Amino acid sequence: MKLLTRYNRVNLITTIVVMLITGIIYYQAISYILTGQKDKDLVVEEQEVFDYVKLNHELPQTFESNDQQIIFTQVKPGSVQREFINTEYFEKDEGHKRHKAGGEYESGRGLISSVTVGNKYYKILIIVSKVETEDLIRIIFSITVGVILLLLLVLVVINRLILNRLWQPFYNIMNELRLFNIADTHEIPKLKTSIDEFNELNNTVVEMAAKAKLDYHDLKTFTENASHELLTPIAVINSKLDTLIQTENFSERQSKLLNDLYSAVSRLNRLNQSLLLLVKIENRLVHDKQQINLRELVEEMIMQFDEIFNDKELKLTYTLNDKEIHASRYLVEILLSNLISNAIRHNQHGGEIIINLDAESLTIQNTGDNEPLHDEKIFTRFHKSSGSEGSGLGLTISRQICENFGFKLEYLFEGSFHTFIVKF
Repeated sequence: MKLLTRYNRVNLITTIVVMLITGIIYYQAISYILTGQKDKDLVVEEQEVFDYVKLNHELPQTFESNDQQIIFTQVKPGSVQREFINTEYFEKDEGHKRHKAGGEYESGRGLISSVTVGNKYYKILIIVSKVETEDLIRIIFSITVGVILLLLLVLVVINRLILNRLWQPFYNIMNELRLFNIADTHEIPKLKTSIDEFNELNNTVVEMAAKAKLDYHDLKTFTENASHELLTPIAVINSKLDTLIQTENFSERQSKLLNDLYSAVSRLNRLNQSLLLLVKIENRLVHDKQQINLRELVEEMIMQFDEIFNDKELKLTYTLNDKEIHASRYLVEILLSNLISNAIRHNQHGGEIIINLDAESLTIQNTGDNEPLHDEKIFTRFHKSSGSEGSGLGLTISRQICENFGFKLEYLFEGSFHTFIVKF
């Protein structure tokens, strides 16, 4: 989930919860205030009754209006306790279109009190209608809810528009990081924004990218120089060994030592050549791209390895369809050579190799150990299985070649077959 979405969701939920709680409190507060006002009106009516009785020594006439009723009932002395109550008010239908014929009961507010007239004790019940009060509360509450909904809508729109604009520098920095390539000369630009945190983030990213490029340049220069410097001493050692082997008679032990030394120097030479090739591929220094019929190239490579297939008695099965790619023939030959020689080197005597080529992919399968290889470590530099005579750079070079041309190299272990797939 994106940070902006998460923030909007939390902000919206918090706002809704706060508004609901505030709305309930607001509703109760309005209801309490208006009810208190009704109670004051009831007290005024009660006082008027008391004043009338005191002045006239008799009860006032019982009357009913559209919004008020006063009822007197003779009761046992001392049996009435003064209190405010919520009760029902019977509203007649005269002049009120909303009421049914004969009237109907609606909510009301009442005051129970008592008065003594002569030697008689009366219960006073004063009831006023709460319909207008409730209507007023509903109107106020409806307006409040409308304002809340409008506020939420405005908050959502503002968050979506303003926050997207505020976070735009962050997305620009992320886009630059996605396009960042340590081998390119393109520099991450400094963004101008009024937000201090984004300025600090951008400065940190720019400094980090510059340092990474500098370190990479130093490492690349060191690798190139070291590989080139090794060429001359390796060539001299090879030449001296050739001369030494051809001009002297050696014992069996001396011959074995010389052969071991010669093999080690040859391996060092292959390793140096692989490092030089890897540097060229990583820095995209091979530019001879052309249209290649991959089927024809695979057939040529199979013919080159034909004697090795026969020596190891390997069963070769292949199905090749036409596939045109735009790439460097030199690098594609290295890719095919690495994958096929890898399938031969790690195969068992009398094993099987299956090669399939179609419009989607090139698949090379071989029998071998019944244990799957670590599908990530095998592509790291100098990683090789125990007993391998390779340099540990073959699959690294193969993956780098694929990445240069937009291909994808994957490893699978299916049944008893180790499978390498080049997806176009």
